[in-house]
Amino acid sequence: GLQSCRSMAASRPLSRFWEWGKNIVCVGRNYADHVREMQSAAPSEPVLFLKPSTAYAPEGSPVLVPAYTRNLHHELELAVVMGKRCRAVSEAAAMDYVAGYALCLDMTARDVQDECKKKGLPWTLAKSFTASCPVSAFVPKEKIPDPHNLKLWLKVNGELRQEGETSSMIFSIPYIISYVSKIMTLEEGDIILTGTPKGVGPVKENDEIQAGIHGVLSMKFKVERPEY
Repeated sequence: GLQSCRSMAASRPLSRFWEWGKNIVCVGRNYADHVREMQSAAPSEPVLFLKPSTAYAPEGSPVLVPAYTRNLHHELELAVVMGKRCRAVSEAAAMDYVAGYALCLDMTARDVQDECKKKGLPWTLAKSFTASCPVSAFVPKEKIPDPHNLKLWLKVNGELRQEGETSSMIFSIPYIISYVSKIMTLEEGDIILTGTPKGVGPVKENDEIQAGIHGVLSMKFKVERPEY
């Protein structure tokens, strides 16, 4: 029993959460400047949607353009990685459940999303396709004493597109964790993407996306069309 328990833990290192973590919970509309650029109404509570675990694209694998979109956008987001099972936690206790952070891209088929919005349909086709969640290396919590004091940036082919400060979030990270945990149980290795600042825009085949958390990490991805 104990031995198999140990090997299980060894095969599930948080440093590679994308290989075994199950849930990717995303918050839409969490920066006022992005709400304005999308001409959306400011939310009174977080807008949530999910991506499947097959959305993960770790560094070294490409960002894939789904065959059904003509307008794939980058959305740069700080992700919170959960360190233990978490159900209906208070805002005050929420950070105790965090193991660390990562930088993610919420790749979005904007033309498809616009259609979904018009029809009042879920955003699944626009947000939840294979490789729609490029992900950086894991950053342990100790390396980021204040997640609300970070600068995020994104470049396409060397040109700066997105720059944002996590201090401008509408809903704080403890609030988001508490809110999500009251709806769905979060487990170790699950992540929450906390929304994107302004400057979202299109990428196309062969583009190179570079992104980073200032002073913490950076990552890069090539955009490709899938083989099928």
